[in-house]
Amino acid sequence: MPLNIIIKTATEDDIPGIVALHKANLVVNLTEVEKQGGFVTTALTIAQIQTVIKQQGLFIAKMEDAIIGFIIAADWEFFKQWPIFEFMMQLFPSFYFKNFEITTTNSFQYGPICIDKKYRGQGIITALFEYMRIHMKEKYPLSLTFINKTNIPSYKAHTKKLVWEVIDEFQFNGNDYYVLAYDMREKTPSIEEK
Repeated sequence: MPLNIIIKTATEDDIPGIVALHKANLVVNLTEVEKQGGFVTTALTIAQIQTVIKQQGLFIAKMEDAIIGFIIAADWEFFKQWPIFEFMMQLFPSFYFKNFEITTTNSFQYGPICIDKKYRGQGIITALFEYMRIHMKEKYPLSLTFINKTNIPSYKAHTKKLVWEVIDEFQFNGNDYYVLAYDMREKTPSIEEK
C-alpha cells in the first residue's frame, strides 16, 4: 500500500469525495466494459451517507485530499430501507456459518466498498477492511454481505484477499448474488501474515 494513504473514520467534511467516488463506480453509471473492473450496486443519497457517518460506520482511505476508497458498515435497521436487504434478512434462518445463529443483532451489513480504480491491487482493500474490522468487532461478532455474481473482481477480492466465506446464494430482481460471511474476531489474513 502506498505510504501516504491515511485510513480513518469518515466525517461530514469527507462527503463530497465519498459521493464522487461512489458515483464514478455505481453500476447504473457504468458501461458493460467498465463493469468488468468491478462496481458498486447500492445507490446512496447524501442523507444516507450522513446517517452512516453519524453512526461511525463509514471508513475511508485518503491520499492527500482525495478519497480513494470507502467501506460502509451499518446495522440492518439502516439497510432495510432497500428491498434487497429486507429480502436477505428473511433468509437468515437458512444461512449457516460456523456456530453462529445469524440474527440482526449479532451481525451487520458490510458494504458497499469501493476503491478508486487507479489504486486497486495495491493492498488498500486489506488495510481499509482491517481498520473497519477493528472498529466494528466489539459491537458485532459477524458481518454479512452479498456480491452480484457478475462482479467477479469484488468476488475475487473478498474470497481470496479477505477470505470471506460464501455461505449461500439468492436471486433478486433478475440478478444472482452470493451471500458471504466473515467472523469479525479473526484478523484479516494478509494483515496477520505481515
